[in-house]
This record gives sequence, C-alpha cells and structure tokens, in this order.
Amino acid sequence: MPYLLRVELPDVPGSLGRVAAAIGEAGGDIEAIEIVEHRRDGTAVDDVLLETVPGVMPDSLVSACNQIDGVRVLWVSRYGAGGNLFLDLEAVEALTQSPRTARDEIVDLMPITFRADWAMRLRRSGDTVEVLHRTSAAPDTTTGRPEWFPAVHAVRLDLPDDWETKSEGTLLAGAPMGDEDELVVFARRGGPEVLDSELARLAHLAALAASIAKGG
Repeated sequence: MPYLLRVELPDVPGSLGRVAAAIGEAGGDIEAIEIVEHRRDGTAVDDVLLETVPGVMPDSLVSACNQIDGVRVLWVSRYGAGGNLFLDLEAVEALTQSPRTARDEIVDLMPITFRADWAMRLRRSGDTVEVLHRTSAAPDTTTGRPEWFPAVHAVRLDLPDDWETKSEGTLLAGAPMGDEDELVVFARRGGPEVLDSELARLAHLAALAASIAKGG
C-alpha cells in the first residue's frame, strides 16, 4: 500500500538518513523523496513516498518518525497517483510536448505535481467567471468565484460556502495564468497545508504554462 508522508525535520546533514532508517525499521520501503521547503528556522519539509509491508499500519511509521529528535510528521495519507512523485521539471517537459493545450495540461498535471485532489482553470469576463477546464474530481460547477479576481499573486483561497457540503476541510490555492483574468486552482481534501514554497512553485508553473501556450 503506497503512502505519502509530509515530514518536518532539521535541515542538517544526516537528518533524512535517520528518518529513512526509522521508516525502514518500522516496515516501510521508501520509493521517492522530494524536498518541499527549506525554512529560515533551520528546518526542512520533505514529502516521502513509501510502500508498507503487509500488516504494517501508517500509525507505526508516524510514531517511528516522531520519536526522532526534531522530526515531526505533518501529514500522512494513502497515495494513489502512481508509483512515484511527479516533479516540476517533468511537468514542464510535458507542457512543452503539447504547447497548444498547455493551459489545460497544467490543470491535469496539478493533482500529481502538488499531491492534490483536483484542479480547475477559470476565466473572468466582466462580471462572469467560467470554468474552462477541470479534472474529474473537481466540483461539478460551470461557474467560478468572482471574489477570486483579479488574480495577481499565488494565494491560498477560501472555500466557497456552496462547496462546503461536498468538500469540507478542503484547502485551496490559486495563481494567475498569464493575466489577472485567468486563474488556475488546486485543492487538497484534509491536508497537508499549502506551504509558501508551494505557492511559489504554483505561480512559476502557471506562468510557464501561459508562456508555452502563447508560444505554441
């Protein structure tokens, strides 16, 4: 069973090795690791994709990590996006292969790139906001949220009231795609928290997708 752990740890040599050893002793087999954020307080946040041996529950992996000095598991869940983590460079490579559809392609890639549940692309025209493209798990809506515009920076977004019943506990983030009237959004149900580093990555990838589409 694949799981994804988001772990906070001291940003010093040897920390990741101690985490990996603890996971192995608890019955987990690490498949991939991505550094999500380096913090000014001397800590880092890593995403760890792992498989568990039969009979091993994720709670035992969390306990093993939390017993290490300075280490804290921020979030854990099953990971259904395939056998590996999908990095930003891979997303950019995918966009360049189909530049004419790059704006929609980045939406399709966001769930695996940001370990999210769904994504959508919105366009404002006057007082109207239209959903131009969305992944299958996104809310079944044909309109967007006027309060999210103008889209100037990558930001965390408030969950609309009319989505609460189906998406309670969902965390949203969005970034402009080319101009302030177009926005790309991804969502996570229940976590983990969207970090500042992820907002920066989101802004970068959205801008790249718009640039690649314009060039195509």
